[in-house]
Amino acid sequence: MRHRVVVLALDGVIPFELGIPQRIFGRARTVADTPADGTGEELYDVVTCSVRPPGPVRTDADFSIMVERGPDALATGDTVVVPASYELGPVHEEGRLTRELAAAFAYIRPGTRMVSICTGGYVLAAAGYLDGRPATTHWSSAAHFQRLFPQVHVDPDVLFIDDGDVLTSAGVAAGIDLCLHLVRRDHGTAVANDVARRTVVPPHRDGGQAQFIRRPLPEAGLATTTAARTWALGRLEQPILLRDMAGQESMSVRTFTRRFREEVGISPGQWLTQQRVERARHLLESTDLSVDRVARDAGFGTATSLRQHVQAALGVSPTVYRRTFRSTVAGR
Repeated sequence: MRHRVVVLALDGVIPFELGIPQRIFGRARTVADTPADGTGEELYDVVTCSVRPPGPVRTDADFSIMVERGPDALATGDTVVVPASYELGPVHEEGRLTRELAAAFAYIRPGTRMVSICTGGYVLAAAGYLDGRPATTHWSSAAHFQRLFPQVHVDPDVLFIDDGDVLTSAGVAAGIDLCLHLVRRDHGTAVANDVARRTVVPPHRDGGQAQFIRRPLPEAGLATTTAARTWALGRLEQPILLRDMAGQESMSVRTFTRRFREEVGISPGQWLTQQRVERARHLLESTDLSVDRVARDAGFGTATSLRQHVQAALGVSPTVYRRTFRSTVAGR
């Protein structure tokens, strides 16, 4: 049976964020035999439910949506996703579940993976899922969230936090990043990249990337660093110096570094490391190349360097990551 994702639609739900799980998980398919036509085997079953019997649910827009499943659908979820709502009432004001919400959450089986998008994290916190755990939410709500739930370790600066069986994200587009991260975690980079390509979004933004960049878009008429990033991605296996990237944009190193941070939110060196780790993950998942060869092809040069960076990013060695990933996928 496919992994079931149940999305909980609360009154005041934001339609964009409600649609993210269906768009990401619903597009995830096997890609080994059909990489281009989108006809591979579906990997998730995505359903939406309400805390009430089937019927209309208000959104924060000028329309309601008809939800055809009631709260008992939560009992069928392997993953439950709670998108943001602007009508959380006592959850947002007092940090407690309403009787209706508490009754709905009682359907959720122990061990179910819990996910929130934006202020959906208030619901998980009120239900006790975030006690003693790291979590995030939209940067504008982080201070209030921390005051209301002092037992939660709130990080207001990141896109999302993966704490194993409980995951939280910042607002709006960060929900896309988190869902793609879960697809990558469940089925590997090839499947996640295929979903991202079909959705026309970046295939990977690291969860630790800053939520809020003060100038996310360059001023009109100013050059960007896009060409340099494209150039670097085409030669990750080679040594890449900062001055070489700056040269692609005809900028000084100082100007390039400043512009890069403004556009991407991290330094060129951090970005290169992220891209090389992603390349290494793909090679470890999809090939039988030796660790030494993966290190060279990903641009880390030596197996020692590869191990250090993969351990720092993923918490395990390359060999353990390959073995764990393949055994997990084989077991699904």
